Amino acid sequence: MPRPELLLFDLGGVLIDNVAFERLSATPGIGLDEMEIKSKWLASSTVRSFELGTISPEAFARAFVDEWCLPIEPEFFLADFAGWPKGFYPGVPELLGDLRQQFKVACLSNSNSVHWEKFGNLAKHFDVSLSSHLLGAIKPDAPCFERALQECGASKESVAFFDDSLENVFAARALGLQAFHVCGFAQVNQVLLQSGWHQ
Repeated sequence: MPRPELLLFDLGGVLIDNVAFERLSATPGIGLDEMEIKSKWLASSTVRSFELGTISPEAFARAFVDEWCLPIEPEFFLADFAGWPKGFYPGVPELLGDLRQQFKVACLSNSNSVHWEKFGNLAKHFDVSLSSHLLGAIKPDAPCFERALQECGASKESVAFFDDSLENVFAARALGLQAFHVCGFAQVNQVLLQSGWHQ
């Protein structure tokens, strides 16, 4: 397996514990399991607009509550939404520090202003930190990956990409990136160990 120069990580569900789909599945009136909720989330035009940075948090909350028919006021939903990402899985900061001794390390997340501001210290853990709402481009769209390569100063052949969305992984592979489907930090570690990129 070719040794990359850049390790490019998604955040939620890969390095950061995010309880989004658990919280939504526990909401009264939703009537969907977590897999169905994830599919609906990924297909949501409201979510896409927010993660592209084209609508405000307040507009997102109003539209999302309406789109999903949630029995909650938009301001209460937004307050709960802010707490969905819980932080790095245990061991992630230490791993990133180790990896940066050998590789350039970056993150590429479909995120938004509310969650991104919560993790304002990302720069100390990554050489480059990228979010869809700041790039104006979103995974799995090709321009998002192209912008990421440009921002990281990397060629597609030099990148190993890690994401918990199969759609994003397939899109990255179609562009020529080495890409791995990982769900949770344990699977990230497994790929790194099996590839000989971390001990």
